Amino acid sequence: MKCEEVHELLSAWLDGEVPPGLRRGLADHLAGCPLCEAEFAALRKLDAALGQLETPAPRDLAAKVRRRLPRPARPWRQSLALAACLALGIFLGSSLTGTLYPVPAHLNGITHEENSLEIFQDYPQGSLGGAFLDQGEEDVSA
Repeated sequence: MKCEEVHELLSAWLDGEVPPGLRRGLADHLAGCPLCEAEFAALRKLDAALGQLETPAPRDLAAKVRRRLPRPARPWRQSLALAACLALGIFLGSSLTGTLYPVPAHLNGITHEENSLEIFQDYPQGSLGGAFLDQGEEDVSA
């Protein structure tokens, strides 16, 4: 094995990445060549020194990673459904509390039955409305 070939493989040898077929030839060359052995010793020393360094992560690393991550696109149907649910919730909430369609003051305190029979009060006796009211009075007295 020539020195040029050995120099190309020294880093891989140090990392344990030399193919098994080349290991024996590389070991034999390092044992017999003082220049390559010195180069390998210097490389080992550098690797050990670099292994001792502690490199802190940059403070803004997390923010940079988040910015590079793809944001999931929200489908327009999902946005439309959300808007419809919000509108329905506002409508139902205000209807139940009477803020959207306030109850007229003259109907406050009137029960549902009284409210529904109130439309017949202007009918004369003997009319359909009057007969209905008379029947309602008979049911109450019975």
